[in-house]
Amino acid sequence: MLLGQSILNGEPREGTGAAFQAFDPTAGTRLDPVYHSVSIDDVDTAARLADDAFATYSKLPGADKAGFLRHIAAGIESIAADLVERAHHETALPKPRLQGEVGRTVNQLRLFAQVVEEGSWAMARIDPAQPDRKPLPRADIRSVLRPIGPVAVFGSSNFPLAFSVAGGDTASAFAAGNPVIVKAHSAHPGTSEMVGQVICNSVKECGLPPGTFALIFGSGALVGSALVEHPSIKAVGFTGSLHAGRSLMQLAAARPEPIPCYMEMSSTNPFIVLPEALRTRAPQIAEGLFGSFTLGVGQFCTKPGLVFLPRDENADALIAGLRARVEQASASPMLTEGIYKSYKSLVAERQQLGGVEVLGLATPEPAGSVNAPPALFQISASELLREPELAKEIFGPSALVIRYANHQELLTLASSLEGQLTATLHGTDADIAASADLIAILERKAGRLIVNGYPTGVEVCHAMVHGGPYPATSDSRTTSVGTQAIYRFARPVCYQDFPQAALPDELKNENPLGILRLVNGEFTRDPV
Repeated sequence: MLLGQSILNGEPREGTGAAFQAFDPTAGTRLDPVYHSVSIDDVDTAARLADDAFATYSKLPGADKAGFLRHIAAGIESIAADLVERAHHETALPKPRLQGEVGRTVNQLRLFAQVVEEGSWAMARIDPAQPDRKPLPRADIRSVLRPIGPVAVFGSSNFPLAFSVAGGDTASAFAAGNPVIVKAHSAHPGTSEMVGQVICNSVKECGLPPGTFALIFGSGALVGSALVEHPSIKAVGFTGSLHAGRSLMQLAAARPEPIPCYMEMSSTNPFIVLPEALRTRAPQIAEGLFGSFTLGVGQFCTKPGLVFLPRDENADALIAGLRARVEQASASPMLTEGIYKSYKSLVAERQQLGGVEVLGLATPEPAGSVNAPPALFQISASELLREPELAKEIFGPSALVIRYANHQELLTLASSLEGQLTATLHGTDADIAASADLIAILERKAGRLIVNGYPTGVEVCHAMVHGGPYPATSDSRTTSVGTQAIYRFARPVCYQDFPQAALPDELKNENPLGILRLVNGEFTRDPV
């Protein structure tokens, strides 16, 4: 049952601030219940409770944290049908997509449960004492990753489940041993409250301190800022716009004790088609590319927004295929009124720019709807180099084609790009073999390189990297998807000459957890 309330200290908490409701983009109506922003005092209470809970939760054995994560996953599965129904009304995302997102959410919770249950993620390192070493003896030195402290997580607009209340940031922060405070996104408050209730119940049934989790509603400018600035918060996870992400980064950096912010913000995901691939399969690439940049009404952070094609007749054929698909496409509802208005404004602005050719534009919807028509534009390579702002992200179902004259010009274009989440190459084996210099540039620009595939769709696994240089993220050394995400919310602690009884289990000689450790520079599960 939706109460329209935040969750604080393990109980519903009525907000006292500004009121808001979810919006059904398809029906164009507001959805009950009414939610209210929490107060700054509530933020302070949540953060202090999280700090209190850290003393207990951070010491929890891996098996107990795994049980907690699995309990959350099972709880989400138990309400999956209702969850999908509510999320569908709040976002207009298709039910099959949302069913898949439920699966992704519970699977990543269970994947992190496996990681912490096994335990080797903590990167235990042991360099035993060498009392007889000359000219100086060596102390007994050991290190292991420990939780960083309470984490603030900001839910995203475009993934109401997988990047929201129980999404990857929350799952990885819990797995590392940290309490979590989630600021829910106002685009899907009902969905957020339902998942928040599941986590709250899991906290209670697993016997954890109530401050282990809190869910709060409120504006980013007021509530979000207060959360990031609170001295009890030790890290931030965020998925959203560049403007909002930069604002939070600046707040975190300006604190008396600056904290790390792991921000996923802006990416246009270059999609490069090489000559031989274009000659042999232009129609198939056109079909796949159109499906990728319009998937989810273009509201994926991995949407291919920049398409690089050579100036030849094979590229002309691919563009003709794209244009036909765009012009025959229907406009579809976007997540929120604000996102739709931004998309509409940016598309209109691009249409008016000199040097920009409109290749295709679907029929717009009548005034009053939030249905976005796909749009396809084209510019020359020289125009992009002269106006790099054209490479900025437009969140929605649009793509910009850039025509390059030769390989050297393609290298120049690739070098001019900002940081990206993904970069895609379509090419034959011969194309790829001849593109080592291009791949070297793209390695410096993106977190994930793809060959002959499409960037939308991110597998949750051990090797996945969903990150990249700024402005794609605030820290290119990290990922927000996959098990390596846990390292964002842990820090190394070194123990020198500690007695065995006082060491964490990960560092004791007998290796009671049976984990893989680096002992004297060699990986082993053996006792010391």
